[in-house]
Amino acid sequence: MIKNIITTAFCTFLAFTGISGNKSDEKLAKKAAEIHRSVFTVDSHTDTPMRLMTGDFDINQRHDPQSSKVDFPRMKEGGLDGIFFAVFTSQGKRNQEAFLKIKNEALEITDTIYAVLKRNQAVAGLALKPQDAYSLKKEGKIAVFIGMENGYPLGLDLSMVETFFKRGVRYITLCHTRNNDLCDSSTDTLCFGGLGPFGKEVVKEMNRLGMMVDVSHMSDKSFYDVLHLSGSPVIASHSCSRALCDNPRNLTDEMLMALAANGGVVQMCILSAYVKADPNPARDSAHAALRKKYRDFDGLTKDEMKAARKDWHAIDDQYPGNLATVSDVVDHIDHMVKVAGIDHVGIGTDFDGGGGVKGCNDVSGMGSITLELVKRGYSKSQIRKIWGGNLMRVMKQNLDNAGK
Repeated sequence: MIKNIITTAFCTFLAFTGISGNKSDEKLAKKAAEIHRSVFTVDSHTDTPMRLMTGDFDINQRHDPQSSKVDFPRMKEGGLDGIFFAVFTSQGKRNQEAFLKIKNEALEITDTIYAVLKRNQAVAGLALKPQDAYSLKKEGKIAVFIGMENGYPLGLDLSMVETFFKRGVRYITLCHTRNNDLCDSSTDTLCFGGLGPFGKEVVKEMNRLGMMVDVSHMSDKSFYDVLHLSGSPVIASHSCSRALCDNPRNLTDEMLMALAANGGVVQMCILSAYVKADPNPARDSAHAALRKKYRDFDGLTKDEMKAARKDWHAIDDQYPGNLATVSDVVDHIDHMVKVAGIDHVGIGTDFDGGGGVKGCNDVSGMGSITLELVKRGYSKSQIRKIWGGNLMRVMKQNLDNAGK
């Protein structure tokens, strides 16, 4: 059985890399396929729950990348053992009425994830800790973790941190593209000048519970405030190197070193614009107009969200970009390993939230990253760390530190 799995994986590698006829290349591809199969692989950030919320998306059926980057059949094809589903909410108004509405929306998303897992329990299961995920892999099942992108649903109610933890949420990305009541975003104007008073209480509460603090999307000052305050290692669930792509969403070398000193991990994002700059003013203007039309995607109905997604894809078709490549992705990994160390780098694709590059445009192509790592001389033990070992270490440390 194992031999058949290895052979299948090997053939898949040859197919999507275009390798044929060269014995040396074939040997390398076979080695990469065997490594990819044997290590525990986990993607720390996907926005696939947005698809699940439409009500007509069957995650146990194979889809084309235009409709979604993730489903269980393609996870199997891509050799991805574990995945974090993000409970994402777009930032809106900051008042009690809005807080109640967004809290209920986030709770509905977690309910939907549980319902999907119940319908597909023969294929996948919920993971609350690393050992759960390892056990599911042994059973031949996919491990599904839950994260939260944007602390907005917390409102100003600290008890909601524990509410979401009990529902399985194992990290919170404190903000998204706009400021909230926790902290300043990397892509908004200054509000608190870093973490706000409520944000500081949230970090302490997350530490108490054993929930990972996610610093992706945060302003630089917010990032350093978290590192100064957190008693447990933190994560950047989907971020890249600013030295290689000058985007405020990415981490500077100084931030990478600080994250390493904290014991944390940066998860390499494969959203092309964060990997390699591709300026296109006409496309950017069209996207900006679309955000305005759809109220920055805040409070949309399911039908409106479908229409918005369709319009977004139409703009991308009209103004096609030059996608970054898997090689560009591993350039970032190389740099971050050099700066932060091999124990502090992982992978978080941002699939279904914009993620995708040439050679890995959906979850079925995940093995191409392993192949590129092997080509560059990374060992099996190093690849094991990048593909999940580092993140699982940080998760375990957070859970072990709970209550201390």
